Amino acid sequence: MTKKYRLFTVFSVLFLSTLACARTVAPASTKPAGLPAGETTHVLTHDGLERSYILYVPASVNRSQPAALVFVFHGGTGNAESAIRMSGFNEVADQNGFIVVYPNGTSLLSEDILLTWNGGTCCGYAQEKNVDDVGFVRAIVPDLQSLVIIDAKRIYATGMSNGGILSHRLACEAADLFAAIAPVSGTLNFSPCNPSRPISVIEFHGTGDQHIPYDGGFGSKSLVNVDFASVQDSVGFWVSFDGCNSQPQTNSFDDIRHEVWTGCTSSTSVELYTIIGGGHSWPGGQGRGAGSDQPTTTISASQLIWKYFAAHPLP
Repeated sequence: MTKKYRLFTVFSVLFLSTLACARTVAPASTKPAGLPAGETTHVLTHDGLERSYILYVPASVNRSQPAALVFVFHGGTGNAESAIRMSGFNEVADQNGFIVVYPNGTSLLSEDILLTWNGGTCCGYAQEKNVDDVGFVRAIVPDLQSLVIIDAKRIYATGMSNGGILSHRLACEAADLFAAIAPVSGTLNFSPCNPSRPISVIEFHGTGDQHIPYDGGFGSKSLVNVDFASVQDSVGFWVSFDGCNSQPQTNSFDDIRHEVWTGCTSSTSVELYTIIGGGHSWPGGQGRGAGSDQPTTTISASQLIWKYFAAHPLP
């Protein structure tokens, strides 16, 4: 073999090897783009059931930093889509750069019709079948952590009606996970409630609510035969558990009475927005349709909830 031929062979092998190595590295344009901004639907299996949730990641989220996470639970017979429309939380997330997750409850009929949550003594299919909704919510967090960076000290829960009831139950059984809760038109209907630590609570409820009465009892328009706890008993439990001052600071304006209990342990606080004459609705949000109670426009629950959440991370 001549010297020239040997050199040609060596260069050929090196050239082909270079090509082979180059082919093992995908061009930048074909690399995974990551979780897109906007809404995406996700499915996981928990306790033998296929469960789903809608995740909203605003473009304003800083992907390199851990982000706050807000769970928004739909009301009884609703679904994740209705929670998005009702609360307007996507817009609040856009403005403030946090992530929102809208889980779906369960139903005998369908995966997106007449869904309910197991909040203790309420409601519907989920309560009757003792569906493990607390476990489902816990399972969502590691599922999300595989997609986005979550700040473990800033995970929060809010919800409407049956979703608000579930928020109370999460405070009772998952205070290690949630920094604060914000029930809307939903009271504490779970016993025994033994939180692992003090937890911040802000609640919204109308005095004219005929589904979950402000003073407790059976709602004249309720779809379930449940003797609901009153707002005062629910808020009173958290005031006592968090070791707050027994007398609140009160401010009234228009159709709103705002009470704040201070002096609570572990930097927690308890607040209550009472909507005088208000019905079963999300303040400042979208009504649930023809014939439903129309929400007050004096305040925006979603804006106030986020402001409260942002001020109450886990210590």
